Amino acid sequence: MESSLPDLEAILLVGGQGTRLRPLTLGTPKPLLPTAGVPFLAHQLARARSFGVRRIVFATSYKASMFEPAFGDGSAFGLSLEYITEETPLGTGGAIRNAAEALTVGPSDPVLILNGDILSGHDIGDQVRTHLARHAAVTLHLTEVDDPSRFGCVPTDETGRVTAFLEKTPNPVTNRINAGCYVFTRSVIDSIPRDEVVSVERETFPGLIEAGELVLGYADRTYWLDVGTPAAFVRGSRDLVLGRVGSPALPGPTGEFLALEGAQVSPEAKVQGGTAVGARVVVEAGATVVGSVLTDDCVIETGASVTDSVVGRGARICAGTVVCDAVIGDGAIVGPGNELQNGVRIWPGVELPERAMRYSSDV
Repeated sequence: MESSLPDLEAILLVGGQGTRLRPLTLGTPKPLLPTAGVPFLAHQLARARSFGVRRIVFATSYKASMFEPAFGDGSAFGLSLEYITEETPLGTGGAIRNAAEALTVGPSDPVLILNGDILSGHDIGDQVRTHLARHAAVTLHLTEVDDPSRFGCVPTDETGRVTAFLEKTPNPVTNRINAGCYVFTRSVIDSIPRDEVVSVERETFPGLIEAGELVLGYADRTYWLDVGTPAAFVRGSRDLVLGRVGSPALPGPTGEFLALEGAQVSPEAKVQGGTAVGARVVVEAGATVVGSVLTDDCVIETGASVTDSVVGRGARICAGTVVCDAVIGDGAIVGPGNELQNGVRIWPGVELPERAMRYSSDV
């Protein structure tokens, strides 16, 4: 596969603040959150490498200084990594233009653009080859969703040419949406104005269509997920652990749960549903954990139940507490007998006393 895509370069957009994922992102940028046992981006880097990408430029902004310590020069992935920081956020187009300063490919070469919050199973190599074969200006990965009204939709004609970019609407004309992975011809990136706030979706792509350039849609129905909300983040980790979407970066075999080094899961505990168990996590006898992300050093005590939730680094869920569809911040302590449900978020370091929060009236 790699031989057909020699020396492919990519730009990885990781500038967002991850506000929808707070409090998880208060201390850690979204792309570095532990997902199925490794930072989320590790999955993207390993997948990109498997399709022949050899060099990736990180377009960073929020907590920019945390990315290089996490991935270094990229040699662990067989990649060469560069880090470019935007002092002020420039939008998707501006970020791509800014990061392009570090590219080495020529004007007619393809450049892959990846978004740091998308988990996708599509064939990147095939997308790039389609782009090259059609001599497109840009080729967008489009994914088909059941409810396109929540997204901007992207209609194409019978040849695959994109005809418009439509904002969210209650009556979408197509179920194909922009999936956030693009192949640009390098010269097209160079035509984006420098040091200006530019949106590719609202300005660059419509401008190219208007100018008669070929903007191509590469549509498929493989696995696709935007991990921007707590529920989606948990689902992404769970799907990786269960093997519903493949990743060369998974630090262990797929299955009901994945436990990192030093984790202590009692044989009398029930841990299942694609749960990721971080390093040195303790799950005591009689505890139940289903489809959740347990971050390093957290403790789930006897009789506690954690479902579809994220438990932050070093947090403690005390005996008999129920946590469902919730986010527990780093270092928080949830006292015995609490019930946390329905998307509730506990901020880092908070200590909830015994039975402080209940959703049910039973004793």
